Amino acid sequence: MLAEISIKNFAIIEAISLSFEKGLTVITGETGAGKSIIIDAIGLLVGGRGSSEFVRYGEKKAEIEGLFLIDEAHPCHDKLRTLGIESDEEMIVLRRDISSNGKSVCRINGKLVTLGILREVGRSLIDIHGQHEHQELMQAEQHLSLLDRFGEKEIQPAFQEYQKVYVQFQKLMGQVNKLTEDDQQMAHRLDLIQYQLDEIQKANLEPNEDEVLLDEKTKLANYEKLFAAIRDSYHALYGDNKGLDWIGHAMGHLEEVSEMDSSLKKAYDGVSNSFYVLEEAMFALRDYYDQLEFDPNRLDFIEARLNEINMLKRKYGESVEQILEYAAAIEDEIDQLQNRDHHVEKMQAELKSITLDLTVEAKNLTTLRKKVAQQLTASILEELKQLYMEKTTFNISIELEEGKINRDPVIDGTAVHFKKDGIDQVEFLISTNPGEPLKSLSKVASGGELSRIMLALKSIFSVHQKITSIIFDEVDTGVSGRVAQAMAEKIYRLSNDSQVFCITHLPQVAAMADTHLYIAKQHTEDGRTSTKVTALEKNEKIKEIGRMISGVEITELTKQHANELLNLAADIKSTS
Repeated sequence: MLAEISIKNFAIIEAISLSFEKGLTVITGETGAGKSIIIDAIGLLVGGRGSSEFVRYGEKKAEIEGLFLIDEAHPCHDKLRTLGIESDEEMIVLRRDISSNGKSVCRINGKLVTLGILREVGRSLIDIHGQHEHQELMQAEQHLSLLDRFGEKEIQPAFQEYQKVYVQFQKLMGQVNKLTEDDQQMAHRLDLIQYQLDEIQKANLEPNEDEVLLDEKTKLANYEKLFAAIRDSYHALYGDNKGLDWIGHAMGHLEEVSEMDSSLKKAYDGVSNSFYVLEEAMFALRDYYDQLEFDPNRLDFIEARLNEINMLKRKYGESVEQILEYAAAIEDEIDQLQNRDHHVEKMQAELKSITLDLTVEAKNLTTLRKKVAQQLTASILEELKQLYMEKTTFNISIELEEGKINRDPVIDGTAVHFKKDGIDQVEFLISTNPGEPLKSLSKVASGGELSRIMLALKSIFSVHQKITSIIFDEVDTGVSGRVAQAMAEKIYRLSNDSQVFCITHLPQVAAMADTHLYIAKQHTEDGRTSTKVTALEKNEKIKEIGRMISGVEITELTKQHANELLNLAADIKSTS
């Protein structure tokens, strides 16, 4: 659950810090008071799209920080471990700063992360549902993912097996298509890569040749400096009254006296070791000095060779190794193009075998989806019945994604297009009135009906998603009366398993709240506008619910109605 949130310099919020409890938290207030701003801040905290417009006017940055309490078994812990982020067994802290220039800084448990990582972790903690999701629900392409999410335990293993074969299928299809392109295009390609291979082979490159040549070039270019340094170093060590001669004298004297005083043995050993190390270094310098020679022709050759290698790098790779790898790859491609018919025949035979395997996996996936679709249909109808849509007919259509003849494989006499998520087209169909045919959601459902359908889906999926917190941003739009009461009860039941936040204009929903927050605008001493959040006590709840019932004027009768709503809610909550 979201335990605490701190918001600073965000929109019209100057600075607020809120603590939340489990259960249902309802947020109410006048239109424009800033109710949705709180939800916007939470959305940004869990990876929503940011903008400099969110930063309070005149401030350098907006700051949002949230503390989440989760149990040890929550999947978020596994995500954090894979990302290398340490996590307390029960706490996760998310933080996001948005500067006035639009840049964003994200942290999880104090560690800097990308916005993508923040979003990935945030999705496992909070599910924010607003009016825009009504539009997503009406998009048929979203329905397949909803179905798979509902039947994840059954579908996911089959889906993974399908994807393994699909990757092989796609790779082989690409190779076959490449080899069966236009003959003229293939001839041009063959000429090009044959020229490239000849150019690389003519250069007779050796692995790491450029690095070896660069080292040698450095030596030759600095010959005089090297010569003088080695010569002077050697003569400083070797010869009468030179370095090694004096150290040898010291070693002889110390050897003699160390027999008289054992405490000098350590000094003798140190000087002795130094003598032999320096002597070995002196011999190495002498050998290097004897071999050192300057060949201007060799330097010219190296520079020319490096220029040749750099020219090849600009064309074929950033290093000699990459150039040689490219040469090997195009050599294989040349073989395939020159023996195209043989390779195509071989690949098509292999493709036929993989297509058969992919078809088996796709059919298995379709069978499981049809089974899960029946379960989801039954669950949705039961939820809709509780929301006074008992006469609604709901069905999940699963059809083959038809492909193009002579291009896509044929299954049961039909050309089928294989996609990364299978061969199925899934669409939710509904009829809200008896006798009417099933149609797409976008063609049938009203705003109030969509609100109920989405709430039904949330009620079902909240069990499967293991989300710690759910946020409803005015999802009760377009409903009233007994439907509003039914929605209020269903939202409350959701809060038994997940922490729920709800922005609402319905008094029935507000009455079911465990915690009721009231949002209001206030004017500061400097004439600025800011948002104030107040947790309401019972008498204040009665007044606010009365305002939601009647509007501006609150009478004693309105207060009685508000009190009745609260008492009714208390009775319902005691039996839930």
